[in-house]
Amino acid sequence: MFDFLKKKKKNKLFYATDVHCHIMPGVDHGASSIEKGIELIKAEMEMGINKFIFTPHVTKSTFENNPSTILPAFETFKDAIKAEGLDVDVAISAEYRLDELSLSQFKENVFIPMPGDYILVENAYMQERIDLDDILFDIQTKGLTPIMAHPERFNYYTMNRERLRQIRNAGTLFQINIMSFTGYFGRSAKHNAEWLLENDLIDMLGSDIHNMDHVEVIKQFLKSKEYKKLETKLKGRLLNDSFL
Repeated sequence: MFDFLKKKKKNKLFYATDVHCHIMPGVDHGASSIEKGIELIKAEMEMGINKFIFTPHVTKSTFENNPSTILPAFETFKDAIKAEGLDVDVAISAEYRLDELSLSQFKENVFIPMPGDYILVENAYMQERIDLDDILFDIQTKGLTPIMAHPERFNYYTMNRERLRQIRNAGTLFQINIMSFTGYFGRSAKHNAEWLLENDLIDMLGSDIHNMDHVEVIKQFLKSKEYKKLETKLKGRLLNDSFL
């Protein structure tokens, strides 16, 4: 009796740290203002996230960021978060596309690693770099652990998924976008994500959110049977909450 009076339980994520997001404004095509960034943080908090690693793009010709552009934006946004009274932990890094810009920054040691000396790298979209193995090895020789951002979204792995296993066995961790399981990035990305899940090749999940539309996609997914399957498979096994 009176069950209808009970407050409906909100669906929440089974981890508390978002390791890949484009919430910090002023550096890429994510949040367009501090107000929008705060809105995204509040939305993720409603889903159970209370720790954030901001990962703005570092990409040649589009978002040519470096510590001198990223760190001041982080301090400004961190002050805004504090002024808003939000009880969250935040850290700064970047999502490094493996192109000439990022490679030069790695060579010159001008980059911002994640806490724990991890670094989020993004592969090329059209085809795998011929020197990918060498790049990932060089990153490791610097004492860093590379994390490949959303490998499921690179369509060229669809017909060669065992290549993904080879990359991970060589020491690169995999961060999968939770939206990939919804089909948001297409059928190929969804099937690749499901294969990675079934083969125990997922190390962490990330939102990769840029806007409130992405938030709504994730919120709807949290109500699904597919999400429950994901939670059952990965709860207690992800590295998300080992960063902060």
